[in-house]
Amino acid sequence: MPSADSLPFAGELNSPAAPSGSSAAAEIRLSEVIAAMSYALDITEGQPQGHAARTCLIGMRIAREIKLPAIDQSALFYGLLLKDLGCSSNAAKMCYLFGADDRQVKRDIKTIDWPKMTASIQFVQNQVAPNGTRLERLLKMVSMALQGPSGPKRLVQTRCERGSMIARQLGFPEATATAIHQLDEHWNGKGHPLGLKGEQISPLARIMGLAQTVEVFFSQQGLLAAIDIAEDRRGRWFDPELVDAFLATRDDFDFWRRVHHPNPHQQVAAFEPPDAALIADEPQLDLIAAAFAQVVDAKSPWTFKHSAGVADIAVGIGEVLGFNPNELRGIRRAGLLHDIGKLGVSNLILDKPGKMTDDEFTELKKHPAFTEQIVGRVAGLGGLAEIAAAHHEKLNGRGYHRGIMAADLPLEARLLSVADIFEALSAARPYRDGMPIEKIYEIMDCDAGFAICEESYAALKHWVDRRTFTSRVNDQLDAVEKLVDEI
Repeated sequence: MPSADSLPFAGELNSPAAPSGSSAAAEIRLSEVIAAMSYALDITEGQPQGHAARTCLIGMRIAREIKLPAIDQSALFYGLLLKDLGCSSNAAKMCYLFGADDRQVKRDIKTIDWPKMTASIQFVQNQVAPNGTRLERLLKMVSMALQGPSGPKRLVQTRCERGSMIARQLGFPEATATAIHQLDEHWNGKGHPLGLKGEQISPLARIMGLAQTVEVFFSQQGLLAAIDIAEDRRGRWFDPELVDAFLATRDDFDFWRRVHHPNPHQQVAAFEPPDAALIADEPQLDLIAAAFAQVVDAKSPWTFKHSAGVADIAVGIGEVLGFNPNELRGIRRAGLLHDIGKLGVSNLILDKPGKMTDDEFTELKKHPAFTEQIVGRVAGLGGLAEIAAAHHEKLNGRGYHRGIMAADLPLEARLLSVADIFEALSAARPYRDGMPIEKIYEIMDCDAGFAICEESYAALKHWVDRRTFTSRVNDQLDAVEKLVDEI
């Protein structure tokens, strides 16, 4: 199996593509959309592409083995695909604590028996500040030791609470949200974040926890290693009955070939309960785009609400330019998802307070390509992939990741670039404060017509002026109402 570092996902941009506005969403199964979007969660966790989809296949196979009721199978199905919805929320903290690439730490921690003190100590020694001096490594280890067990617990708690919250926002049942929240609880009560034990843990969470670990070892070392780890942790991490159900699949070679499929997201629909199959209509696609924008923006404290901000600005520019409502819907989705590729970039780079090295900037410049590959495989959203991924392109061809010239940049991509620049300059970053609007215009004026679209930039100014005028009028009306109330 390829690692997360092997991105881009060559040869996988073959999902049904929609026009840049919207698609015939009534024909799209929600399972297709969520399975494809789960690849974004995989790269955040440092896992090989398709990790969540393979986990879903394994978990649903276990569910069939134990004859889980159909009503629970649908909730489990989406819980397995979305188990890592909260994964980005602790990335910055994990990067800071370890002084290391958060994706590497997240990937490796899934392979150790972390409740065992010796395993945890060895893990910290191996992971902490890999490029630091001996003193820097020692200080990091002392800092982590002083936090005690509460440190890892808080990291898991943040992740689980965030993931379950987003699942609820997406409209999934409470059973799905609860299972995501309890994903890292262990059968013996030594898991996180609540220390639940045995049957206190949601049955769906128990299946998800087992399937997740099995998938990690299957992808890295093969089926025998997956079987060994399930047997080793039987009765400690995992419900013994579920382990026995998993072991019953060992000779189902057709199933394991399906798990090993190069495009596992294309396999999951066969395991969705047929009487509970859901359709992704247009409002549902809007919710999904907004939810994954939250996942993206949680990756770094410096990009809080960046995606939503870019989407609002891009739609505002689009309105001034006369796009119709259907086209504006597509522009909003592209704005919400334009930075989803940053989930595959280390927080060591995203949160660096100083200037990036050339190598670090090279890594950062990969994120539009990741965006294109992730969004491009999503039925109903795939037609937006090139637009979303073009937010760092320039009219003179000196942008990235493709170096597209003006003639090949559609207006939607041009206005998205303008929106991204404006939002980024107005927000604080680790190396500078947010800029006043006069300074932003001074910078953007130099690039108008040369690097950025002059028409889109003029529309941006018009939109900003209109918002400023509206805000002033509202403030005056509020003042009048307050005065009337006082009289």
